[in-house]
Amino acid sequence: MRPVRWGIVGFGWVATDFMAPAIAAAGDRLVAVADPSLAAQADASRRGARTYTDVCALASDPEVEAIYVATPNHLHREAVEAAAANGKAVLCEKPIAATLVDAEAAVAACRRAGVLYGTAFDQRHHPAHRALRDALAAGRIGTPTAIRIVYACWLGPTWSAGRGGDNWRIDGAKAGGGAMMDLAPHGLDLVDFLLGEPLETVVSMLQRRLHAYAVDDGAMLVGRTGSGVLASLHVAYNCPDALPRRRLEVTGSHGMIVAEKTMGQDAGGTLTLTDGTTGLPEILPIPDHDLSPFLAQVRRFGDAVRSGRSNEFSGERDLHTMRLLAEAYRGDILS
Repeated sequence: MRPVRWGIVGFGWVATDFMAPAIAAAGDRLVAVADPSLAAQADASRRGARTYTDVCALASDPEVEAIYVATPNHLHREAVEAAAANGKAVLCEKPIAATLVDAEAAVAACRRAGVLYGTAFDQRHHPAHRALRDALAAGRIGTPTAIRIVYACWLGPTWSAGRGGDNWRIDGAKAGGGAMMDLAPHGLDLVDFLLGEPLETVVSMLQRRLHAYAVDDGAMLVGRTGSGVLASLHVAYNCPDALPRRRLEVTGSHGMIVAEKTMGQDAGGTLTLTDGTTGLPEILPIPDHDLSPFLAQVRRFGDAVRSGRSNEFSGERDLHTMRLLAEAYRGDILS
């Protein structure tokens, strides 16, 4: 398969530390980067990429085939629409946008242009989560009844993993929310991925407990699928990083599977099945245990670009997740 020629819009932490290395490891090429930061442009140049300050200029670059959007959330729509207008496939970081209106407009632009759209739900591509989905499909725990997810971290008011110290993730106008907007989309999407059915409805309890910023620093979400599986998600910016804070468990009629240290950008972690009759634990194998979720995602998106088939990527499915997120913010039962 011919290498895919990528452009990246927004060359910050996730793009530089995870996406650009994944593009290289997949045998694809990073040919262009759009970012107003001079430091980001210098970094991109060192990697052999052309640099732009304007997203429209990158989108019109004839060598670029696929665009990865990794700007702050409020800039996603502009980048996706520019890509669609120029016939480029788009892989956009979650959430699709800072608002549901912008998310719907972005996906609609790709639909009208007939271009491939995908949201970068890298947790779908984590080897452990793939193995967990296969175990559920094989009936290893019988009929699933509940999913519980903890995905938490510490993100103080002055935190910044990028250049320039802009902690946009706690700026409601730029991010669209706080911890729930940033972290809950992964859990909402994983319920669909693991069970093969989405949540139909959710409610939430938002928390502004520790940090001195206006957006939520924690949240609990509860939802239910059409077949009746219950899901609870705990997401937080107020959990010290040294604590156990990444756990996914699925309970069923015959047992439980627990994934630990799998939620996140890196490969690894463990899967443990506990038998519902004996209570005995079993460590489940994880094929491709050390495969980066970002590398797996780049490969699968590249396959979709080359084959012309959407495969595992769906703008309409991701809009449902975005609508659930909007519903969760509206349904904050503590507000």
